[in-house]
Amino acid sequence: MAILRGVQPHEVVALGEQLLQAGIHQIEVPLNSPNALESIAKLQKSLGDHAFIGAGTVLSVADAKAVHVHGGEFVVSPNCNSDVIKATKDMGMMSYPGVLTPTECFAALDSGADLLKLFPAFLLGVNGFKAIQAVLPNYVECYAVGGIGSDDFAQWRTAGIAGFGLASNLYTPGDIPEQVARKAKILVNAWDDTL
Repeated sequence: MAILRGVQPHEVVALGEQLLQAGIHQIEVPLNSPNALESIAKLQKSLGDHAFIGAGTVLSVADAKAVHVHGGEFVVSPNCNSDVIKATKDMGMMSYPGVLTPTECFAALDSGADLLKLFPAFLLGVNGFKAIQAVLPNYVECYAVGGIGSDDFAQWRTAGIAGFGLASNLYTPGDIPEQVARKAKILVNAWDDTL
């Protein structure tokens, strides 16, 4: 999943096109980006037939409703907020709450989360993930987000991680599409090498 933190609406479609060409089909625009809802709407209009578009840093039910109105298909949060999870599901979107402990994992699942975002993953580490995964139901998928780079993919994949959320190692504000394309290619190749 690409996390375009800090992206601006005038550049988001060109960046999204590069991500798709590289093989990244999930695109998150954090709500603390400039005019994030406009970016989400533009991505959905231009790339929605080929990409899965959603919002990150969703902290309230009101935020989740705004994402829905602007065409978002999933909601990612840095925390586990039961009200946000339930509202997201009630609106027909996918819910990816941030969790770090077993208590948060099960609270998120009990509220209807579709996938668990381990955040910040570098604090948990692969061994921490293995310990948590041992008590989670087999059907639960987890993404590692925060401080994970292409050099880390193999050990996390071996441990059973389903995917990664990639932010600053994929896009930093000011990057042009060609820069994002190069970074995306490196990351996708590293991912493919783990399959």
